[in-house]
Amino acid sequence: MNITGLIVEYNPLHNGHAYHFAEAKRLTNADGVIAVMSGDFLQRGEPALVNKWARAEMALHLGVDLVLELPVAYATQPAEWFAYGAVALLEATGIVTDLCFGSEAGQLEALLPLAEQLADESDALRAALAEQLATGASYPAAYAAAAAATLTAAGGDTSSEAIVALLAQPNNSLGLQYLIALRRLRSRISPVTVLRNSSNYGDVLPGNATIASATAVRRLIESDGLAAIAPYVPHFTADILAREFAAGRGPVTWESFTRPLFHRLLLSSPQELAGHHEMTEGLQFRIKKTLYELEKPTVSALLQQLKTKRYTLTKLQRTLLHVLLQNERSELSRSALAEGPGYLRVLGFSAKGRKLLKTMRKSASLPIVTRAADLTHPHLELDLKASSVYANAMQERDQDSIFRDYRQPPIML
Repeated sequence: MNITGLIVEYNPLHNGHAYHFAEAKRLTNADGVIAVMSGDFLQRGEPALVNKWARAEMALHLGVDLVLELPVAYATQPAEWFAYGAVALLEATGIVTDLCFGSEAGQLEALLPLAEQLADESDALRAALAEQLATGASYPAAYAAAAAATLTAAGGDTSSEAIVALLAQPNNSLGLQYLIALRRLRSRISPVTVLRNSSNYGDVLPGNATIASATAVRRLIESDGLAAIAPYVPHFTADILAREFAAGRGPVTWESFTRPLFHRLLLSSPQELAGHHEMTEGLQFRIKKTLYELEKPTVSALLQQLKTKRYTLTKLQRTLLHVLLQNERSELSRSALAEGPGYLRVLGFSAKGRKLLKTMRKSASLPIVTRAADLTHPHLELDLKASSVYANAMQERDQDSIFRDYRQPPIML
């Protein structure tokens, strides 16, 4: 039986995602699909537009059979650890046979040789990465340059310029990390890639009449309302968003967290801020100084004032998110993350997904969690805390939403 794994955020689920889903099933001849989905906070350090339960519901309507949550400990990390955590979950199911991801390359031939050579993270690669970061380059740019320098020095067939150009494209870069994670985990899962076309990751305008990036969809909602996204999303996405917005559970943005974030920043000393994950290179001092210089106390104003070549928007958002969630450096150290996720948290399933879960109870190498009370684990504690903080920022706050993660069973569709 072919079971295809997808790694998603669905913020929100749009027609491009539907195309990727259909192509993934076709290319792998899938009998079932399991999606690992980020929870309420995402890889670029942003809150999701609507909560993870609503987005899991979108995934089930699309045809996904089983939705697993990527713990926030991995979901809000740079590409290396985001990919490692997600692939480790798919591997832990014991039943996933294929992993399908989108890429600008549209083929594995360009990425597989790089993954084979970079998977061991040699001393030369670490040294080259540190050297690039010291120049003030962002992490993605530094990693691309370090990888190029390391591989060309080792006598690779691909030119340094070609490697940098390949990894400058975000889906290629993330796809490479999926391939590296597969090798590090010694996984038997087969990788497959789908060409990303019509719309690029982060495009702020629609790519064509029916395809728009998630960023463009969110911008349309912000500027013109839900009606404007109708050509770019499946009807169930529009319906679920309308329901969530009407109930005061969205849209959630960084500005929804302005007061609690500023509360933390204003009360914390530079030394206290330095203890948070991803607070590096004296950023804590820049944050404290910038707080006093803002014309308006908003998250967007703070981010724009902090942003530099070294401190990209994504880096800053993730760092501020760790401050908001009080994630300490020790909790999310490389050694802690390298141990991998400790459980498989089920957000939703279909009738076929129920059968997959039954099989997984015999094949999975990690405990399967359908109720938060079923397991005690440091990463699960972080998930519960993050979901409560997220719900507390909603326009309509209530006890059921704030403590939903403790009570909500998986969604069945």
